[in-house]
Amino acid sequence: MFFARMVARSFSRQLRKRLLIALTVGLSAAVSVAMLGVVFDVGDKLTAELTTYGSNIIVQPKANAVVSDLYTTGSGTGSTGTAGSGSGNGGAATSQDPTAFLKESDAKNIKTIFWAYNITNFAPELTIHASVDGTDVPLVGTWFNKTLHLASGETTVVGVEGGMRSWWKTSGRWPKDGAAEGMIGSKAAAALGVHTGDRITLSKSGRTQTITIVGQYTSGDGDDEAIYMPTAVTQALAGLTDSVNKIEVKALTTPDNDLARKAAKNPAALSQDEWETWYCTAYPSSIAYQIEEVLPGAVAKQVRQVAALQGNVLNKTQAVMMLMTALTLVAAAVAVANLMAASITERSGELALLKAIGATDGRVSRLMLAETASVSLAGALVGGVVGSGLAQVIGHVVFGSGITMRPMVYLLVFVLLAVVVCVAALSSIRSILSVHPAEVLHGR
Repeated sequence: MFFARMVARSFSRQLRKRLLIALTVGLSAAVSVAMLGVVFDVGDKLTAELTTYGSNIIVQPKANAVVSDLYTTGSGTGSTGTAGSGSGNGGAATSQDPTAFLKESDAKNIKTIFWAYNITNFAPELTIHASVDGTDVPLVGTWFNKTLHLASGETTVVGVEGGMRSWWKTSGRWPKDGAAEGMIGSKAAAALGVHTGDRITLSKSGRTQTITIVGQYTSGDGDDEAIYMPTAVTQALAGLTDSVNKIEVKALTTPDNDLARKAAKNPAALSQDEWETWYCTAYPSSIAYQIEEVLPGAVAKQVRQVAALQGNVLNKTQAVMMLMTALTLVAAAVAVANLMAASITERSGELALLKAIGATDGRVSRLMLAETASVSLAGALVGGVVGSGLAQVIGHVVFGSGITMRPMVYLLVFVLLAVVVCVAALSSIRSILSVHPAEVLHGR
């Protein structure tokens, strides 16, 4: 009881130094909670941010995937539909039509995999070449804003209009699925002298199709040479019913780690526990594997550029935030140690009197430690609340959405602060051992 009263009375003495200790610990707690909160949530935020730049998984027929691996051509390696990555349609940059196909009607099976809710969008494509007044033009048949009715009774809307080409600069409007309409790239429009509202006739292998140009776009890559149209129109012109040569998939994924990289090389090499962990985690490779399970004759591959960018940016972002947290804790330790040293110096007379009436060095040290711990706890609680708010500000400013604060963040911060305060306090409390009551009380 006496010890508790001594600790309680300490709050009325040296109020300024007590407030400075609380403020130091509070600021450290606020920064640490905010940084670690963002660190634990930045993976999901970064994935969502990067998916605005197009697909991160490409699905192709097995034959095309083998050719792509052998000759590093096509969309499987670099042409991904991402901004500045080359030809977004995977065929506009070549003069050959595809020879292997997937069934367009199978594309909706992508929404039946284990990670169906992580598939935010997808669009099949059929890339061919046709003639417009004697000029060869790449044509890309795709879905723009298509409503799918799934076997589960649910409906979903997918297509390039829903963010698959968010970096495009467009004018006019998007074509309607099933209508004889098209959207033309800026380079193709300049070469053909075509403007929005014009009608053009496409010719291929004795078949013709007249479409209305309802919009134009500038992509900054090979897509600018192409015309985008609904798949039904493109298939009719090419005589390829229910055929596509690629499916672009946009999925929310977990950044690769050693397990994901091992599985990407050979899933069969995984142990049973590794397999279950990999299969039930939203790695790009596990999602791609599950897509292959529901699409006959397909090979699904993650876009390496996006995956590498995501991993590099994530690691660097986390490293910076962890460094800031560490520096904040070091600064708090130095500040608390200095404030306690100054407090002990000012209270040397009081401490000498306590030792003179029988208090041991251990009891005096525990008293000082308890006083500091009480003040630090109050500062940490306030700092934790402020840090949560700061994390939300960072989330909305940087990512446009809030940060999910995990209980582990608060536990980790309070443990780290407890260690820091104890180390700082013990380094200062050692000076109590040098206090000799007789000398201090006689003014020496």
